[in-house]
Amino acid sequence: MALRQGLTTSFKHRCLSVLGGSTLMMALYGESATLGPDTATYTTDGEIEGTGYTAGGVMLTGVVISTDGTVSYLTFDAPEWDPAGFSARGALIYDATDSNSTVAVLDFGSLKTVATRFAPAMPSATADAALVRLE
Repeated sequence: MALRQGLTTSFKHRCLSVLGGSTLMMALYGESATLGPDTATYTTDGEIEGTGYTAGGVMLTGVVISTDGTVSYLTFDAPEWDPAGFSARGALIYDATDSNSTVAVLDFGSLKTVATRFAPAMPSATADAALVRLE
């Protein structure tokens, strides 16, 4: 008999399933924002302003919880701001139905400036690439 220590796949799936019925949001932030793994709740500190952007961001749609092998992951449709006239360095995904508790901080790698439409590229909806995954 072989034992492999670790979180079970069913537990990982249940952990992410909590978010399945939630209202997940994506807010955008500028270079002055200070966000990281210790950011507990949505904040307006460093949040961008500009044409087509409303404080709090946009609701994420098409949320799906999946499992592949021993990885459980959450995917969603690419958010979009149209029209858009602003600059953003990163984003915060948070749960508006759970006291605005945070899910993930995203760093775009550089300041993104747009004048018409903004739709940040999302990785493939796979266990290897999803933004939110439990391995």
